[in-house]
Amino acid sequence: MRGTVSRMPDTAPVILGNETGSFPHSVLAERHPAIIRQVRGSLPYGPDRQRALDALLTNCTTGVIEPLPSDAHDRDRWAAWGLDTYAGQSWFDVPWLWSESYFYRRLLEAVGYFGPGPEQAIDPFRPVKLAELDAPRTDEELAALDHLESRPADERAQALLHGSLWDNRADLGFRLSAGGDTPAAAPGLVADDSETLWSLLPPSGAGTLCLIADNAGRELIPDLLLIAHLLAEGRVEQTVLHVKPYPYYVSDATPADVLDALRRLTAAPGAASAYGRRLWSATTEGRLTVRAHPFSCAPLPYAEMPDDLRAEFAAATLTVVKGDLNYRRLVGDRRRPPTTPFTDVTDYFPGPVAALRTLKSEVVCGLDADTEAALVAAEGQRWRTGGTHALIQVNAGAGGGRGADAVPSVTGRAPGAS
Repeated sequence: MRGTVSRMPDTAPVILGNETGSFPHSVLAERHPAIIRQVRGSLPYGPDRQRALDALLTNCTTGVIEPLPSDAHDRDRWAAWGLDTYAGQSWFDVPWLWSESYFYRRLLEAVGYFGPGPEQAIDPFRPVKLAELDAPRTDEELAALDHLESRPADERAQALLHGSLWDNRADLGFRLSAGGDTPAAAPGLVADDSETLWSLLPPSGAGTLCLIADNAGRELIPDLLLIAHLLAEGRVEQTVLHVKPYPYYVSDATPADVLDALRRLTAAPGAASAYGRRLWSATTEGRLTVRAHPFSCAPLPYAEMPDDLRAEFAAATLTVVKGDLNYRRLVGDRRRPPTTPFTDVTDYFPGPVAALRTLKSEVVCGLDADTEAALVAAEGQRWRTGGTHALIQVNAGAGGGRGADAVPSVTGRAPGAS
């Protein structure tokens, strides 16, 4: 049982979705209905599934949060995650992170993902994921690896790091509601701790990298390419790739998506195929493992991670947290000044941690005052959500020798119940 060592209470307001005109409100009121309609048309669901999707559309926009069926396999888990507290409330009046996560859980319920029946374990987002993975643009990006191979190792490493960072803009859920792809050009980073990141992964390293993945398809491939490079250059001995245990946020990677990406790489010509074969061998040798922990789909911040994850991240040389959603879970989905130090809000993390994230939601921290002022002057507040800015942030001192007993739950629930 976790000890009672206390942290200072986090007084920053939790983000809700009930402010008309806000970005969270638009996600709940516009993006979620668009996703339901897209899912309804992507696979030939029968009348019962179509009615369930229509009922969810009505419920999530004008109704209240309803409990899971009494026979749901994860009913107790969601009760520990707050369902008993939030049931009966408007989707807009509970924490936005919680509301979003529960929406995807109910969407899978509506399409029969958890069975029994012919729709069991059928990813409703798979047609969209595969279309992106097989798109000509993916071929173009893989072909660019041929030119990169002749560059020095440090230059290749930096290019692959930035590929992993910026290809977050391929997020399908983001494009679905935005009505098109994000801009091809981006002004650049608003924070860059890449030198610190590389210092934690020296070429003579023999440690373990944990990478908490975000999206499938054209983002997951650059993540895998970066992993392949780190393994080949001896910067890490092992990598643990954390993905979602079931479809989540439209494009989030699952174990099946990892296999699709590996097949895509190995079937490609040129250097891409070599990367794919290297990753395939690393997987069969146990140097690359895939983990799908239930907490990966929890509607909670990583400050409430369960003890087995805490121990795993504590033992890692570095944990890399990819993407916008995982960033929100890392720093807390709260309204803080952007100048709040990244190290202050991640000091609970059990080991060194890095965030690679393209900005597509309001949460951000770790910026200097001049950077924030310049962004606001140029774009108002759109810089937070437009997907045209990114950051690389590192807390090399996280963990600090603290054991699992040093960090309590930040809510009244059992920490990381799973």
